[in-house]
Amino acid sequence: MTQRNEAWPAGTPCWADLTASDPGRTQEFYHRVLGWEYSAPDPERGGYRNALVDGAPVAGLSPAAPDLTGVPHVWQVYLATARIDLCSERVLAAGGTQLMEPVEVGRFGWMGVWQDPTGASFGMWQAGEHIGFAAVDVPGSVAWCDLTTPDHHAARDFYAQVFGYHYEDIGEEGVPYATFTVPHGGRPAGGIGGTDPGAENAPAIWSVCFQVDDVDAAVQRVRDAGGSVMEDPFDFEYGRLAVVAGPDRESFAIMTPAGM
Repeated sequence: MTQRNEAWPAGTPCWADLTASDPGRTQEFYHRVLGWEYSAPDPERGGYRNALVDGAPVAGLSPAAPDLTGVPHVWQVYLATARIDLCSERVLAAGGTQLMEPVEVGRFGWMGVWQDPTGASFGMWQAGEHIGFAAVDVPGSVAWCDLTTPDHHAARDFYAQVFGYHYEDIGEEGVPYATFTVPHGGRPAGGIGGTDPGAENAPAIWSVCFQVDDVDAAVQRVRDAGGSVMEDPFDFEYGRLAVVAGPDRESFAIMTPAGM
């Protein structure tokens, strides 16, 4: 396992969290599927807890607020920033919308939520004591985050203006896709792609992919734990991947990188 101790470069997907209608059920699901352990719920943060791999944070879980009944449950991706106030100004100047103004989360850092011009919501995280993902390249950790949107051109322009993304096109068979690298980043940090041309009214959404040691075995664990399989395992250039859903129908991908 690689354990990270420094804040992530600005623009890098650095955290993901989920609100759960039944936190106990959701914890058990991800424990069975990804092997997560958990920190104690923080009563000052509404019962928020960190999911842990070998004691290092890899994601967050929180009880859903009572007034959010009926709101879809999704994995929220956060992008790192060194100055959330200045970055928020750039978001608005580039055509984004603020959904939740920046708030200080105690000694841990600052967070807020915005929407890009194509309709995808994303968080920003300014690290304090909590840097975000602290375990990488290990089963149970986040392997990749990307944005799928019907207007990938507008999305690319927006994130380039806000975070300085540099793109490398790798899409094929009529579906555009590009990896992005952030300034001072050593490797691709994520991707932006277009939606399937055959899918009508496909939403713009940031998605998360978790690493597993055996995708096929993990898919069976999803089924056994009460989840569902949205896309069966398939091989591609970078490994083997499946798309599944958890207890609240929240979708996420699981992947075994090539060479494991």
